[in-house]
Amino acid sequence: MTHPHPTRRILLAAISALPLQSLLAACSRPAPAAPTPADFDPATACDLDGMLLADHPGPKAQIYFAGQAAPVWYCDTVELFSTLLRPEQVRPVAAVFTQDMELADWNTPRGHWFDARTGFYVIGSRRHGAMGPTIPGFRNESAAQAFAHQHGGKVLPYAGITADMVDLSGGAGGDGRM
Repeated sequence: MTHPHPTRRILLAAISALPLQSLLAACSRPAPAAPTPADFDPATACDLDGMLLADHPGPKAQIYFAGQAAPVWYCDTVELFSTLLRPEQVRPVAAVFTQDMELADWNTPRGHWFDARTGFYVIGSRRHGAMGPTIPGFRNESAAQAFAHQHGGKVLPYAGITADMVDLSGGAGGDGRM
């Protein structure tokens, strides 16, 4: 039986350790910071239809797609769900935020952002947002239930909302006053 030359053994040992070193180096790198919600200003426009967010009542939303530093804005949560639930939407989502409508003023909503995927939503209420009938979000299920009791509708968790519940026909195009 022949034994590898000592230099060859050292080289083989060094090569076999490379994947482990790469793995250890990857583990020591800090993970990229999770996106945090941004605030919109009077000139912030909806990425889908160009409507100014500040000009319309009801809940707003934002999505950070993977690899993007700035959010994609939505003037209504109906647009948010329409985007996320379309079968052709395949871009990886880094974060989704909407406003807690228990705390935000309905007519001029500002701030009060939370992770939309953890919220509770009211489907079928009498309240309208920028796109007509809307889907307001709440951090707490009890706040969503109170809203539904006052304004009608059914409370669902984020995962309970389906594409057939999302209707974009009530927006600016469907408003005879515009």
